[in-house]
Amino acid sequence: MKKSLAVICAACLLMIGCGGEKTSEPAQDKNKVTIGVITHLNASEVDYNEHMKKLEKSYRPSKANLSANYKYFDKMNDMQLALESGQIDMLSTYQNVADYMTQRSDDKEILPSERKLTDSFCFAVRESDALLKNDLNKAIKAMNDDGTLAELSKRYITDLKAGEDPPAVPIAQIDGADTIKVAVTGDLPPFDMILADGTPAGFSTAVLAEVSKRINKNIEPVSVDSAARAAILSSKGADVVFWVAVPKDSNLFPEDIDKPKGIAVSEPYYRDSITHVGLKK
Repeated sequence: MKKSLAVICAACLLMIGCGGEKTSEPAQDKNKVTIGVITHLNASEVDYNEHMKKLEKSYRPSKANLSANYKYFDKMNDMQLALESGQIDMLSTYQNVADYMTQRSDDKEILPSERKLTDSFCFAVRESDALLKNDLNKAIKAMNDDGTLAELSKRYITDLKAGEDPPAVPIAQIDGADTIKVAVTGDLPPFDMILADGTPAGFSTAVLAEVSKRINKNIEPVSVDSAARAAILSSKGADVVFWVAVPKDSNLFPEDIDKPKGIAVSEPYYRDSITHVGLKK
């Protein structure tokens, strides 16, 4: 598929959140592209494609013959391999992830988009843990008010030097405090990443270290696949999931696409726009 078509499709096919899983044969129809996304928690692959068709028609009715098939992937690594092997034509992710990815790869580039959608990132907890949610919201508000969240995103995301990985930020232990387990995926580096040695690092650990102090609880990071975020909460394998995606504009996309029943979300602590990454031609 020629680069010009990929650019046209990236401009007219907008994606919310992340998603993905089982790969398929690449699209052969010149008017179609296959786009990888990280699996959503509350929308099947079929449902997601239906949402995207409606969004595509509302944005670019004149381009109705240019359509996309969105494929779910449970892991970012699997989605990148699918892109490199030609099983998908492009992948959809967040701007900070796309920047990080393309700075470290000579064969990938960010495809221009005519208009971008934005997601808010929130902590996820069980609905029954209302007190924990309230504590997290208080910490988020305080960190927004005093500039801590802005400073952490600048240090560990915006100002991260090309080719460098953010460090693992130690989370200090508080004597006598309760411990909560927080699931991190590593699928959205440098926003949420796990280093090659299995250590969570960067923005996620920096935020969690600060939250730990403000809610007076010890935090133990737990690694989980993106698609298992809901399951690890319901099984009590973790008390908090570091991120779920909530569309900033619910008029364009379902607000609960990444929030199944039984899960409550905190106030947002970060926002980012969605973009597309393809192979250089």
